Amino acid sequence: MEERKDEICEGCEVHEDLLKIVNETLPEETELYDLAELFKVFGDSTRIRILFVLFEAEVCVCDLAKVLNMTQSAISHQLRILKQNKLVKNRREGKSIFYSLADDHVRTIINQGRDHIEED
Repeated sequence: MEERKDEICEGCEVHEDLLKIVNETLPEETELYDLAELFKVFGDSTRIRILFVLFEAEVCVCDLAKVLNMTQSAISHQLRILKQNKLVKNRREGKSIFYSLADDHVRTIINQGRDHIEED
């Protein structure tokens, strides 16, 4: 397999001044791991669909199942993952449990992702 010339350096020159800055600003391994885990949650189209519904309204599992044409069990499973990752919150009202976005960060993350994929 032929290597592309524009993907590797022709020589090996370490730029110590840049590495010093990087080493001083690079987050701890645990934070990097947590961030990677958070982005994994966004790697499922069903969870993204649920979040888009929740952009518009606070809804119960029954409503989500109906609008997304899925079983309540499948929706519940995905909501559990979203809740564990602090992306959604819920409240009980009588026999129903209503879900909503945990905070505006969720909308910001999705909107930033959309902006990125729509760039030329």
